[in-house]
Amino acid sequence: MPANSSPSPALDSRLSRLQGIRLDLGCGEHKQETFVGLDVRPLPGVDIVHDVQDIPWPLPDECCLTVLASHLVEHINPAGGGFLRFMDEAWRVCVVGAQFAISCPYAGSPGYWQDPTHCNGCNQATWAYFDPRQSLYAIYRPRPWHIEHITWNPVGNMEVLLRKVALDDQGEVACE
Repeated sequence: MPANSSPSPALDSRLSRLQGIRLDLGCGEHKQETFVGLDVRPLPGVDIVHDVQDIPWPLPDECCLTVLASHLVEHINPAGGGFLRFMDEAWRVCVVGAQFAISCPYAGSPGYWQDPTHCNGCNQATWAYFDPRQSLYAIYRPRPWHIEHITWNPVGNMEVLLRKVALDDQGEVACE
């Protein structure tokens, strides 16, 4: 599907009425109220059945005001830059200034190791690779986010709040 098209008339209606959507990635059966749910499984409440690792997602550019990924990123295969592509795709669908809220088990915690499908361990340093204000950003130079908040427990979970940063006409991080 082209990046500037929408998957359904119902979504088109929400986009025009709200000037954007709130997207719950990997929502499962527990989609957040007022959010559009995207999940690989066709469960009750899922609005868009799609694998987030299959890029591009069937959403137009800059259509999301907020994106939520609760206990999803630890399932994204990082091999061959897969996690970087996932983060760039979330950036594509967000409007400038949109927030991306992520919760996941802390890398190496019992919650991370208990699930045999967890393959992408994230810790507090992971997010510095996506924030151009951090030195680790220069290694891969993905689409830019600013870290607004991060909290973690090494034997529990981590919560991260990112905000989409604009690019200028040359593809560089725009001055703020």
